[in-house]
Amino acid sequence: MGVEDEMVLECRGVVKRFGALAAVNGVDFAVRRGEVVGVGGPNGAGKTTFFDLITGLTPVTEGSIQFLGREITGTAPYKLCHSGMARTFQLNSGFDDMSVFENVLAAQVFGRKSAGGWALTKRADKEAADQLLTEFGLEDIRDEKVAGVPILARKKLMVATALVNRPDILLLDEPVGGLTPPEIDEFIELMLSLKSSGMTIIFIEHVMRFLTAIADRAMMMHQGKVIYDATPKGLASDKTVSEVYLGSSGLGDAA
Repeated sequence: MGVEDEMVLECRGVVKRFGALAAVNGVDFAVRRGEVVGVGGPNGAGKTTFFDLITGLTPVTEGSIQFLGREITGTAPYKLCHSGMARTFQLNSGFDDMSVFENVLAAQVFGRKSAGGWALTKRADKEAADQLLTEFGLEDIRDEKVAGVPILARKKLMVATALVNRPDILLLDEPVGGLTPPEIDEFIELMLSLKSSGMTIIFIEHVMRFLTAIADRAMMMHQGKVIYDATPKGLASDKTVSEVYLGSSGLGDAA
């Protein structure tokens, strides 16, 4: 089996119930090395809950999740981070009172290749953090406090802090939410660069222009179930997707 055939993530019959409500209802899902999958669906479809199950923030009610061939159901989020799973959230999180550089360095120090604390940070770690800021176009605001940087820079920073420990898979929750069309275009270029490097990515997104530009596969959810899992090109002609997610007008009206 070649590297490109390696199964990075595999979910089998995953269910999450909150009382009588099945927020995620029997999802089967698999991602191979280097694949980029966009997850869409209306609000309340179960997308973020599904991410929470994968990343250990919410316990699974039923089913199994494997990461790099190992069962991870019930594993704590910090252990998943240390084993090679990275995630960003809808909110533009960061340490506001720290600089852009310090945010990246903190992720490096306490992430997958943790050295145990700031005092043990090596010169090579600092150089790697600066290199990442350059790659993301953030070197000019390196020393600025995160509280004062623009939203696009904060979103880039979130991805940079997730990537600093070279994860095996990157999960992004609505990465372009709140961005203007030109900013989305810039973020698309960033994501295409990550894709060309072979990064395995799963992302949740409502902006169809972004999803179709980046994803190899689109997985659409509705009421906790998968209603579509194929190439983005087929979304516009899929009747179920049009009816439950986009309305009768179809994909053409999506942002």
